[in-house]
Amino acid sequence: MARAFTPKVVTANDLLKGDVIYQTADGWTRDLALAEVLTDEADADLRMIDASQQTDRVVGVYLADVDASGGTPRPTHFREDFRATGPSNYAHGKQEAQAHV
Repeated sequence: MARAFTPKVVTANDLLKGDVIYQTADGWTRDLALAEVLTDEADADLRMIDASQQTDRVVGVYLADVDASGGTPRPTHFREDFRATGPSNYAHGKQEAQAHV
């Protein structure tokens, strides 16, 4: 029996800036909360094909599991939680922006 498909988002690294990005219905975002949550395996396959062809924009495309309950996607794995918060060596990028809010 095949495993049930769980909610996922397409994620990658921005080719020029190197930071984590997530696919939306019409582009890319650096905010996981704005990512398109995929609940159908066929749709996820199509979105992966689309993302993988954007070699001038992204690198390392893959599907990441998320918990979509509550309306906002949240990482279900430590690695994705770590990637969503940005680099950990010092406050820059996403961490710096949050510190100045």
